[in-house]
Amino acid sequence: MTNVIASAAQALLTAYGGVPIAPLTETWPKLTSAQAYDIQLRQVEHWTSQGRLLRGHKVGLTSAVMQRQLGVDRPDYGHVFADMFHPESSPIVADQFISPKVEPEIAFVLRSTLQGPGVTAAAAVAAVDYVLPALEIIDSRIDDWRITLPDTIADNASSAGVVLGTRARRVDEIDLALSGCTLCLNDRPVATGAGAAVLGSPLNALVWLANTVGPLGISLEAGSVILPGSLTAAAPVTPGTHVTASFGDMGSVTAKFISLEDNQ
Repeated sequence: MTNVIASAAQALLTAYGGVPIAPLTETWPKLTSAQAYDIQLRQVEHWTSQGRLLRGHKVGLTSAVMQRQLGVDRPDYGHVFADMFHPESSPIVADQFISPKVEPEIAFVLRSTLQGPGVTAAAAVAAVDYVLPALEIIDSRIDDWRITLPDTIADNASSAGVVLGTRARRVDEIDLALSGCTLCLNDRPVATGAGAAVLGSPLNALVWLANTVGPLGISLEAGSVILPGSLTAAAPVTPGTHVTASFGDMGSVTAKFISLEDNQ
């Protein structure tokens, strides 16, 4: 199995060059979720050895709509690196991705470290410095998004990029479960949702993450950005797409996608 993990990790790393690969679960039909996390961590080790800086984690597949959209039945998690963050003011070259989609999320920024197991909702609230409106860019190094749960886990939970809004709010200022969101592409509403879609509340996703990675010796460090999952179904984007996610009292976050030619 060590050879499988190494081979799968290398195949995914190579796919970042722009050519997706067949589903890992077609190449290795007996691949388990536990083995898929080993594949993910093998890539994380490679990236950190190359100097990439870990800035946080993401939780994926926390809403029923996203689980239906991607054909999976439980959450997963991935790693978020500093070079994955894009300022709102900077256009994003869509061509750097294979098949990008966007998801509106409520991002947590931690004041103090969270270490599971045994993290409660109260402990999670105490550890959060503030929340921000966010757009997560997801992408799949698996051809045509033909993924099962092990496929997306191995592919770093299909993570690709993050855009954070600028209006910070304390957790006690808002009701995370009731916070609504409208996702617009080119000023046209394409999806609506609320925080309750994310495991009942985005806070529950933060608790789940801390208690899931804690037994593996992983802590959620102070200053980390945690993406708890999408409030709506993911929407595909292409060059020329302008995305806005509006969160009511939390404000909004925008992203503009351009082509490589437009960036030159």
